[in-house]
Formats: sequence, structure tokens, C-alpha cells
Amino acid sequence: MSHRRILSSCLAGLAAAALAVPAVAAAAPAPAAPSVSTASTRAAYTGSPQDEAATKAFYDAVMKSALAKRAKAKAAGQKLDAVTVTYAVDAPTFAGQISRSTQIWNSSVSNVQLVEGSNYDFYYTEGNDSRGSYASTDGHGGGYIFIDYAQAQQYDSTRITAHETGHVLGLPDHYSGPCSELMSGGGPGPSCTNATPDATERSKVNQLWANGKTGSPAAAFHVAR
Repeated sequence: MSHRRILSSCLAGLAAAALAVPAVAAAAPAPAAPSVSTASTRAAYTGSPQDEAATKAFYDAVMKSALAKRAKAKAAGQKLDAVTVTYAVDAPTFAGQISRSTQIWNSSVSNVQLVEGSNYDFYYTEGNDSRGSYASTDGHGGGYIFIDYAQAQQYDSTRITAHETGHVLGLPDHYSGPCSELMSGGGPGPSCTNATPDATERSKVNQLWANGKTGSPAAAFHVAR
């Protein structure tokens, strides 16, 4: 074989090799946007539409009911280390989320504990409401937490449940807060799935219900924006 044919064969081989260069791997997807509250994310969220007075009324009603039962138990000689708030579930779709929310709160605070039972201080229910999910007093010494189907499909349903339960325990909304704050609710947007109260929120609940343990409800309550 001539040198010219050998060179031609080599060049053809190199050309083929050049065409066989492995495809470049696709670029990794961009990281998700951080869960921070912005004017647009807050505007897109409808939830906990109760105003400050209604939210406080719910907390006051639940504490009054819980303290009345506590006083009765103490009169019967029962030793209680924490105030017990009893709830009922009329929201089968979210039974798992309610159970998880209860576990989160009971492991986060010590002066009040949530227990499911028949002689309840408030209850959970579900359905469709253009206002989203919310906590509300019933005007008769108790209240309920409403979980909206559509909102629970867009936002983390355990976070919704734990957030609304925070109102029962005395915490106001703070939609401008970061994802790490449970009471920022949907303010940080749907990507926020944190369902655990932060240290400040845990401390506040313990403070409020420490007063409850002595039979004197705390008076301080204001909505943080």
C-alpha cells in the first residue's frame, strides 16, 4: 500500500473519530429559588384571613376552655405538668398531616400539649373556600381550623396545618418572615415546606401557656407583619 493511501486512511479514521465525540452532558438544573417572602409571594397567598381580634378571640376561647378542664382535673386531685388542649378531627383527607402537626408541636413546646379527644376545645375541618385555610372562633367558647383543598394542593399541607395550629396556641401571622418561621405561612411561597416553629415561636408559646398553667391567661397578643 502506498504512503498516500495510508495517509488517506488515517485521515478518514481521524475524521470519523472526530464525529464520534461523546455528547456533552446536559447542564445541571438551576437551583430552586430560596424560600423568601416577597411582595409578590405574599400577594399570591390567601390564608388565615382572620384579623387580629378574631385570632386572639380563638386563642382566648381555647385557653379558657382548656383551663376550665384543668381546674376540674386539679380539683379531682390529678397532677398536671402541662395544659392540655384537646381537639377533634372532622378532616379525614388531612388526618395524617394533623397527626404530624400535633407531633411537631408536642415535641417543640412543654407548657401545652395537644391531644385528640371527644371533649374537645377546637376541631379541624376541611372543604373549599376562596379565602384559603384559616383558624376561627365559633363564638361559643371554642373554634375550628379550616383546611382548604385547593391551597393544600399548592402549598405544603403539613405546614398549613401546623401554621393554623399555631394560632390556636396564641401565635399571630407574620407573612413577611422567612421560611424558617412557621407563622410566615405562605409568604415565602409554595417552595417553603418547613412545618416546624423556630426558637422564637416555641419560646412565645411556652411563655403564653406558662401563664395558663397558673390559671392566668396572657394578655399580650399582636399581629407581626
